[in-house]
Amino acid sequence: QVQLVESGGSVVQEGGSLRLSCIVSGSAFSMYHMGWFRQAPGKEREFVALIMRRFGSTDYADSVKGRFTISRDNSANTVFLQMNNLRPEDTAVYYCGASSYSGAKEVGQYAYWGQGTQVTVSS
Repeated sequence: QVQLVESGGSVVQEGGSLRLSCIVSGSAFSMYHMGWFRQAPGKEREFVALIMRRFGSTDYADSVKGRFTISRDNSANTVFLQMNNLRPEDTAVYYCGASSYSGAKEVGQYAYWGQGTQVTVSS
């Protein structure tokens, strides 16, 4: 059983920064491609960023390119999302997911999810 636990969400002012963490247990972390998604009230869960299991290749949603950075530490079974220059429209619950599919940007391609962490950006 794979378990994911996110942390690091908070209330921050516009232009501020946050670093989210997601710790994975129960299976070989290095086997999975990892992704961050977010879900705002009344909206569907949307892709934010992904990092491949090998070589650490990354991809981002256009809305966060240049502001967010995803990284992983395979020795610590952890994936991170560094978020800079935050905007009110970044307000959402952020989820990390584990996938066996390379380059996965769809919710259905992720087999495991964490419980989410709330990020609120005030203007």
